[in-house]
Amino acid sequence: MGKIIKDTIHANGMDIGIYTSDFENEFISLTDIAKYKSDSPDDVIKNWLRNRDIIEFLGLWETLHNPDFKPVEFDGFKKAAGTNAFTLSPKKWIESTNAIGIVSKSGRYGGTFAHSDIAFEFASWISPEFKLYIIKDYKRLKTEENSKLSLNWNLNREISKLNYRVHTDAVKAYLIPPELTPAQVSFAYASEADLLNTVLFGKTAREWREENPDAKGNIRDNATIYQLLVLSNMESYNAVLINQGKSQKERMKLLHELAVQQMSTLSKIELSNLPGIEQKSDT
Repeated sequence: MGKIIKDTIHANGMDIGIYTSDFENEFISLTDIAKYKSDSPDDVIKNWLRNRDIIEFLGLWETLHNPDFKPVEFDGFKKAAGTNAFTLSPKKWIESTNAIGIVSKSGRYGGTFAHSDIAFEFASWISPEFKLYIIKDYKRLKTEENSKLSLNWNLNREISKLNYRVHTDAVKAYLIPPELTPAQVSFAYASEADLLNTVLFGKTAREWREENPDAKGNIRDNATIYQLLVLSNMESYNAVLINQGKSQKERMKLLHELAVQQMSTLSKIELSNLPGIEQKSDT
């Protein structure tokens, strides 16, 4: 499943596990939520899954988010749901329908987890009041997470902008003859910016825009924290190379070597080890 980032929701004195593997889809522990109602959380979850309305909700969620969902098997569960003899466990639901909205995890921190959309529905069934406590602390976690990500991203973006000022000053002093027109001066600046774009991103700003017509911002606005960090170093290094009188061809080769070396290094270390960067670690 790849890297898993774990956290905890604190709801009315109870701790509820939450994890994500892609920073987009978050899964909340149904097992922990069920403990609010009973010391036998597995039985609580199975009772919840006996309801026809719940089965229909889960089927609709999977239909909207899961192209590999098995509708035939789902129809069988929907028809049987609500009858006295009907029972359904999370494991059986997952294996039979190829569901992805509910996950069974083993180990010390195991249990039944569900996508936040589904977990909140389960919490409503357990207790509307308890659901509000869960949502309140969940929002707190998201606010803190967004604040950290925004701070880290903007910090590196501003560093990149400051270094770009040094870079453009070097271009003006060493690459642009006095007799150039303002239009030519602007073209020279753009050319140097796209040299860095090509080295780091493999394309110019215009090429990126043509490939991403609906994206907000420009190529650098959509860069990762790693890329922005390397970009700021490239801008400083490029200014030094310009001062040394290196040709654009020479500089492109040297900058490419720097970018490859630094991106390779960054990919091998934890982001949290970098000064000023905070990120949750694996557990």
